[in-house]
Amino acid sequence: MRVLVIGSGGREHALCIALAGDPAVTALSCAPGNAGTTALAPPPPPLSDPSPALETASEPDAENRLDIPSPEQIAALAQRWAADLVVIGPEGPLVAGAADAVRAAGIACFGPSREAAALEGSKTFAKQVMTAARVPTAQAHTVTSTVGLESALDRFGAPYVVKDDGLAAGKGVVVTDDRHAATAHGRSILQAGHRVVIEDYLDGPEVSLFAVTDGTTVRALQPAQDFKRIGNGDTGPNTGGMGAYSPLPWAPAGLVTEVMASVLQPTVDELRRRGTPFAGLLYAGLALTSRGVAVVEFNARFGDPEAQVVLPLLATPLAGLLLAAATGRLAEHEPLRWHAGAAVTVVMAAPGYPEQPRTGQVVHGADGRDVRHAGTRRDTAGRVRSAGGRVLAVVGTGTDLASARTAAYAALASVDLDGGQYRSDIALAAVDGRITVPQRG
Repeated sequence: MRVLVIGSGGREHALCIALAGDPAVTALSCAPGNAGTTALAPPPPPLSDPSPALETASEPDAENRLDIPSPEQIAALAQRWAADLVVIGPEGPLVAGAADAVRAAGIACFGPSREAAALEGSKTFAKQVMTAARVPTAQAHTVTSTVGLESALDRFGAPYVVKDDGLAAGKGVVVTDDRHAATAHGRSILQAGHRVVIEDYLDGPEVSLFAVTDGTTVRALQPAQDFKRIGNGDTGPNTGGMGAYSPLPWAPAGLVTEVMASVLQPTVDELRRRGTPFAGLLYAGLALTSRGVAVVEFNARFGDPEAQVVLPLLATPLAGLLLAAATGRLAEHEPLRWHAGAAVTVVMAAPGYPEQPRTGQVVHGADGRDVRHAGTRRDTAGRVRSAGGRVLAVVGTGTDLASARTAAYAALASVDLDGGQYRSDIALAAVDGRITVPQRG
């Protein structure tokens, strides 16, 4: 099987590593890729036609500075390279309709259609789907003016949850008790021409749960938890993610079964009922609240950095699983198998991230076996240089969460980026047993 991965971040490097381990994969390519994917999955030769229809389009939420091909270019690349399966990593191309273009070219594609990807592309649309499917989530209101913003903030009260309705690379959300900060964030979204979503605050720890689906059958993967804020103790601004771990030793028994029944399957069923079936990776960001499980957000692709910890633990060959979902045969696929143990990933970010990341610096120790590249490139001398906000991540595995965490930070110690930022508390609360799930009232 010839597999083409689209993207240039840490998620795509993690996907390439997992796909390379599948014996069914005979050729693997990643476009545009990064300094970590080039040896493992070299990009296909560029298209020779530079006509306007094939101009590159930068992914709107990309944290590195590499170009992501347009939907038409992705389809043309897949045809030229003779791909059997295309796996689209980032949300930008999916929301733009890349999966539709690939399928129209007669090639199997793992990724939802443009209409279905609106589940991530528009939080308002996602709320409408959840309401119709009776999926538990926070009450929300969408506003398009400063008057509406102030009124909604008055109505919902603190803690204020203010979200960009569109794509924002994980950085479009502010949760704060500071009314001034909430108002300022909402105004900045409106000034950018986007709608603002104001929500009720959901208490309790958050969980990320991936599910592979062909639009009918749903197979849940192993849950993870990520860390959105830049600083230790969940301080500072939101980022695309500073680390993650899996599994969750504190998660209630039966959590995945419950989420399958109350969230994932109803959502997939509702989208199919609407005539826009979702085939690809459905990501549910969940809060385990005092009122039960509730959806914080949906994504239409593998999360980053959660993919870096979930995929190493998956024993089932990945390419066959994704192909079954892409071709409507997921019900025929064997049950998923998992390796024992745990995984932890820690992100190294550029100085100045997330506001104004400084790039172009040489990264030493970036070619280690445990490194997952994200915002990186190679210069003419073959050195790895930073090319984006989240530069790379290291992954540690072990028999339990504590040993996996130790392995991750040991691997991080061999990486040197001048002024690089990372959190020193990834998975620490879980290892120490300090995470509690609220009792349901």
